[in-house]
This record gives sequence, C-alpha cells and structure tokens, in this order.
Amino acid sequence: MPDTVPAIVPRSTWATRPPWVAVYHWAAIGGDLLAAVIGASVALLTRFGYQIGGGYLVFGSLLPLAWVAAVALSRGYESRSFGAGADEFRSILRSGLGLTAVVAVVSYATKSEIARGFVVLAIPATMVLALLLRYLLRRDLSRHRYRGRCMRRVLVVGRNGEAATLRERLEERPADGYRVVAVCRPRGDARLGVPVPPDGLDEADIMAAVDRHAVDVVAIASDPDLAGQSLRRLSWALEQRGVELIVSPGIIEVAGPRISIRPVAGLSLLHLERPSSSAGPHLLKSIFDRVMALALLLIALPLLVGIALAVRLTSHGPALFKQRRVGRGNVPFTMLKFRTMVVDAEDRLGELTAGSDGNGVLFKLRSDPRVTRVGKVLRRYSLDELPQLINVLRGDMSLVGPRPPLEREVAMYAADDTRRMLVKPGLTGLWQVSGRSDLSWDESVLLDLRYVDNWSMTLDLLILWKTARAVLKGSGAY
Repeated sequence: MPDTVPAIVPRSTWATRPPWVAVYHWAAIGGDLLAAVIGASVALLTRFGYQIGGGYLVFGSLLPLAWVAAVALSRGYESRSFGAGADEFRSILRSGLGLTAVVAVVSYATKSEIARGFVVLAIPATMVLALLLRYLLRRDLSRHRYRGRCMRRVLVVGRNGEAATLRERLEERPADGYRVVAVCRPRGDARLGVPVPPDGLDEADIMAAVDRHAVDVVAIASDPDLAGQSLRRLSWALEQRGVELIVSPGIIEVAGPRISIRPVAGLSLLHLERPSSSAGPHLLKSIFDRVMALALLLIALPLLVGIALAVRLTSHGPALFKQRRVGRGNVPFTMLKFRTMVVDAEDRLGELTAGSDGNGVLFKLRSDPRVTRVGKVLRRYSLDELPQLINVLRGDMSLVGPRPPLEREVAMYAADDTRRMLVKPGLTGLWQVSGRSDLSWDESVLLDLRYVDNWSMTLDLLILWKTARAVLKGSGAY
C-alpha cells in the first residue's frame, strides 16, 4: 500500500446517493409524520372528545415534529439500514420509549399536568402505526429489489475463496439490496465470473475500481493484506467519496447478538460470545413451550377431533401415526402425527426409494401413492403435525427447533451435523420457514446449525410468526 492517500475531491454524500435512497428517506419521514398525526388525533379525540383545550391542541400539533426528531436521533433515517436488518424497527421502538421518558421528565420538571391518558394513547399509537408503515415501505422496497431495482452497487475486495463466499452471500438475498459489480483480488488469483479491476489489493487500484464502476459500497472479505493502517487509510478515502465500507470478519452463520466489538489495549477487538447456555433462558423457553402447547391444544381441540374422524372414516387404520425419533442428547422418543398414509406405508418404502425427490438423506416423493386423499390436505397445511403439541407438552420436543430426525438419519450424520442434537427438536424451525421439503440436505443442516448457534426467544417468536405465513401458503410441503 502507498504511504499516502491519493488526492480526492470531496463530494457531497447526498450527491452520490442513488435516487431511490432519497425517495425512501422522504417516504419514511412522511410515514412517521402521518403516524404521529393519526396517533395524536386518536388520543385527543379518545381522551377529550370534542372538548379539546388549546394547550393540548398545541401539544398534539408538536408531537409529529417531536416524533420525527426522536426517530432521527435514534438513527432511523440512516440509509445503510434501509430495507435490511431490524435497525429501522429498533429505532422506532427506542424513539417511543425515549419520547415517553422525555415527556414524563419535562412534565415533572415544569410541574405541568399533562393527562396521562393522552400520553399513554398518543405515543404507543404513533409507534405502532409507524412500525406498520415502515414495514409496508420495506415490503415495497423488497419487491423492487427482487426485480433488480433499488440495489447498492458493491465492489468486493479480497482473495478468491473469501471474495467468492462474500459475493455469494451478498447476492443470495436480493431483499438486502446488494449487487456485486466487480471484484478486486490480489495478483496471481484466478479470475472470478464478474468484471475485475487491475490485479492486486493496492489502494490506488481499489479507488480506481470505485470510480470506474461507480460503486456505493466496498465490501472487504477477511484478508491479512488489507488490515490495520491500510484499511484505515482506505476508509478515509472512501469517506471522502461518500462510499460505504463494510468488512466481513470471516465468521459465518453467527448472528449479530453474539458478536460485539470492544476496545482492548487500544485495539478494537471482535468478541464472539458463546451460544446461550445459562439455565434462565432455557427455563423460560421450556415454560413458554408448555404453556403455548397447552393453550393451542385446548383451542384446536374441535379441529383435532374433526381431523381424527376424517382420517378414520376415509381410510383403514388408526388416526394417529407413531414413529420413533431422536431428541436432544440422542435420546429417542415417540413422535405423534395424524396418519396421512396407508397403514402399510413403511413396508412399501423400499419399492419407492429409487424415485425419491428428497435430498439424499431424507426420503420425499411429490406424488407419493401411499398418501391418502385426506392426507394430502393435512400435509399441505401441516395439520398432520398438530399432535406433536402433545410431544411439546411432554417435554420431548420444543415449539421451535431443528427437525426431529429418524434414527437411520442420525446414523448418517457427519461430525458437524451432530451439533443439531444439542437442543430439542422442534415442531417448526428455520427449515420450516425457508423452503420445507424443497431444501437440500446441506441447506437443512445449515439452517439447523444456524438455529443452534444463534438461539434466542426473539428468534423463536420470529420463526413462529413466519411459520404461520408459510403454512397458510402451503409452500414447499408435500
């Protein structure tokens, strides 16, 4: 790397932003203003009816401006978070809490009597509406990105292996908005399948590539040749051009909550926390599982009875199908499902194995002749899995977790695959909301390991929410 940074003419950050960023920015502000106006209006009318005092009219009029200012202070309008990650939603939640605290402190300090009913209605209503509008805005942005629009142009810098991995990860999720337009690699590495600037990781070459391809983001794959002072100078140069710099630490399948950067001895060191192993969160998960399973069983009892009768009346055999599966710590248990196949399905498995549509380890057949007419409907909407709530109530399974494997599947596990057995199998999981039967074996294992390494109650709730959507669509199930 050269000792000096090439002379660069500073440009306005706004001038270098793509047009869609400005549109999204102002749409987000407009949505927040609208949410605050509606929230204040609903609170005023609910609390005071049509007898609204002048002071509250002024306060209600100032609330939209105060709300936008609070969101801005919480970094809710930063372009790097537009359409990706949960930072936008967290900023709105922080704004609601912060604004409530400010109003309470100001009210106490000035001894002004602000009606608690108004505050309790106005700010939460504004927060909920703002979250909803931001969600709809992000959905619209995602639709554009799946069509190839509203993307950030990315230059990947790194060696072939690391650069190729980073490029694949950035492009496999169009909703995040990254399109790799060039790769900068060291001398001697083979070419990748995208336009490549001059060989080397020289800073001047990188900056030339930035200008040539008009990129919005430079993504650095983990590389010992580009670190420390060299990376610092590069960040200065990119800052003057209004180009964002992101650095991949080379750690894959580890979620943000487990990664933190803390200063040690004057250095910014990346700390990788261990997966949650304390008894508290796991006890909370166990209690949540059992309470929810009991509640769902009681709510779905008429449906369960109806399905059982439908299975018994339309085909010969019992309503429930019992199968030996392997649970946490390789402990076997009996899993319950509604029977969706003929009673001799296991005996006929051998004659169908050759035509499997599965993934090499799991047997799946899109048009399985063993499935009954009622069974096809139950499988499409995962209704056959409802009896597994009894397994959750017993403690054999969890509501969310890796897929419960058969003993013959566990016998085929590689060393890394056995890590799935550290947690209870789940009635649903990342595999359920990410393609279900359409996933390859490697993809299924990757999702299960990702869950084991990054488990949290928040992740469980998100998966449960996405499961409801996946089941209603009936996608990837057969």
